[in-house]
Amino acid sequence: MTNPDKRWESYEEVAVYLLDQIAEKLGLDRVEDKQKVIGERSGTEWEIDGKGVKVGDEGFVIIECRRYTTKKQTQGQIAHLAYTIIDTGAAGGIIVSSLGLQEGATKVANAENIRTVHMDENSTRTEYMFSFLNEVFVGASDTMHITESAKITITHADGTQETFTPDD
Repeated sequence: MTNPDKRWESYEEVAVYLLDQIAEKLGLDRVEDKQKVIGERSGTEWEIDGKGVKVGDEGFVIIECRRYTTKKQTQGQIAHLAYTIIDTGAAGGIIVSSLGLQEGATKVANAENIRTVHMDENSTRTEYMFSFLNEVFVGASDTMHITESAKITITHADGTQETFTPDD
């Protein structure tokens, strides 16, 4: 089990890995790990949790991961991300959070092209649940019981995929 004080590091690493797996759905060519970018306006250095490179290297989006377990992201926290986007010249941002955003934070995110991805706080590279827009992505190494209709795509370690519905 991951050290409780370091679970946020694992959360960031898993989020970046999973976002890279669905990069195409996000309009991205790839997702890169934690790095530093320089603000174009301020000249200051910003550490970002991940960087999504747009298809054709037509810009980038900043990825911020927040494994908060007791409260949603606040307006001020999302405003911080919004200014980082403005200062670095990024095309937008992605906030990965286990609890989502407060009402004011949602308004800032919508105004500043920040997408929200919900990811379970205990996600790993193989066992996870995260959602983006109307899609839910689940990784499981155990048995799953589905009570609603669903289409399941299994992505193997070699990148091959199988898609089926439980009625198959």
